[in-house]
Amino acid sequence: MSLGARAGAAAYLTGWRVIRHVPERLARAGFRQAADLAWRKRGRSVVQLERNLARVLGVEPTDPAVRELSREAMRSYLRYWSEAFRMPTWGSADVFARIRVEGEESLRAEYALGVGVVLALPHMANWDHAGAWVAAAGMPFTTVAEKLDPPELFEAFVAYRKGLGMEVLALDKDSGVAAIATLARRLRDGKLIALVADRDLTDAGLEVEFFGHPAKMPGGPAALSVSTGAGLIPVTQWYHEDHMHLRIHPKIHQPTHGSRQARIASMTQSLAGVFEAAIRANPADWHMLQRLWSDDLRLRHHAVSSGRPSARNP
Repeated sequence: MSLGARAGAAAYLTGWRVIRHVPERLARAGFRQAADLAWRKRGRSVVQLERNLARVLGVEPTDPAVRELSREAMRSYLRYWSEAFRMPTWGSADVFARIRVEGEESLRAEYALGVGVVLALPHMANWDHAGAWVAAAGMPFTTVAEKLDPPELFEAFVAYRKGLGMEVLALDKDSGVAAIATLARRLRDGKLIALVADRDLTDAGLEVEFFGHPAKMPGGPAALSVSTGAGLIPVTQWYHEDHMHLRIHPKIHQPTHGSRQARIASMTQSLAGVFEAAIRANPADWHMLQRLWSDDLRLRHHAVSSGRPSARNP
């Protein structure tokens, strides 16, 4: 593990210990300044963010509108971290007071059917806040977390999310099959699972059309829905002033014809369409600092195979 990676892990661990004790307005201002500093330095993650936002806007990455939007996106991203480090101190009253929810009735109705629900979210605004609201609203759920190095950092993320009311399963190349089997069992028991679903972590994702270009997204949410009969419900979120808005979208229905793989592909494309509309409406709240589109992924694979460093972020 590199010295830089160890320093980054130490910063996260320190954040959970310290930021909760800093007055909120001061913490928010400090993270905003950190966002602006990172934006001005324009490192690899910011460059990739701008490439992604250019796809959203339908312009070249050099367009001045992209640069301005990337600054707002970095501020939104660092707002997420400012909140994440403070959320262990939030009670249910804080979770409810800081969020505005659309579509709660449809989610409760689907949950009451007892056939399981798959919630699929993009990396927008504060997805942990969305999960905390679901749990606080009386719908406990299971999710997954990618294993990280060092182990104490992964354990901190798991403890953080468990503290918000989530059951968290470890996900890596060794535990992936077992985690998926557990998720399927939860759904067959009529429970709810939630998966962040706009970036493939396995190199086995499905190709979808996203903002007019091919991109890779995980097929897991749709596959679990098809395998268990659970409803697949997209959820999107964005910031507005001091609150986060959470929209629970209509269920994506499973096609009645076609092979299993074709049905999964169709549902994943429908999910991508919901995410696309939400990101188009609030692009600054989409925290995608990694490669997503197939063209960019091919560049990454070429860089790795040729021995050059890639721009992948943990």
